[in-house]
Amino acid sequence: MDIGTTVYLRKVVSGDQTEFLRLMRASMDIHKPWISPPTTPQTYRNYMQRLRRSDHEGYAICRTSDDCIVGVININHIVRGTFLSASLGYYVGEPFQGHGYMQQGLEQLLRLAFTTLGLHRLEANIQPENERSKTLVKNCGFEFEGLSRQFLYIDGQWRDHERWSACAQRATLLP
Repeated sequence: MDIGTTVYLRKVVSGDQTEFLRLMRASMDIHKPWISPPTTPQTYRNYMQRLRRSDHEGYAICRTSDDCIVGVININHIVRGTFLSASLGYYVGEPFQGHGYMQQGLEQLLRLAFTTLGLHRLEANIQPENERSKTLVKNCGFEFEGLSRQFLYIDGQWRDHERWSACAQRATLLP
């Protein structure tokens, strides 16, 4: 845990299913149409299968005061070699929105990705209307790169996404 933070990161595990699903079901209204997190035992099992692959990592953002899960950050499509890049997916639980937990968690994730995991670049793809998400990544040092038309199929349709990135060399969060 970082000094001065109220959250810490830990890997998502199968035993998180009950707490995770309860939180995601209670948060469906704030997630739609931005993301479709697991909300059933089957979609959680599918999520855990994906996390067992070498190109995905999933981290629970947990509150230090009681260890409850407040949100999740996933590192997706990790590419090694000369690319050393990945994309991010993240979401907070509705009861914890607006408390700064996601920013603290994302700052910790950036340090982890650029040091321990040895990545060079992280990309966040955000629907243009998702102002909260754009503010989050801006506050964590991501830079806007452009628009990807009909980039991801979410909530029943292809959606445009803005491309935001952070690179290890320009990250201000490294020690």
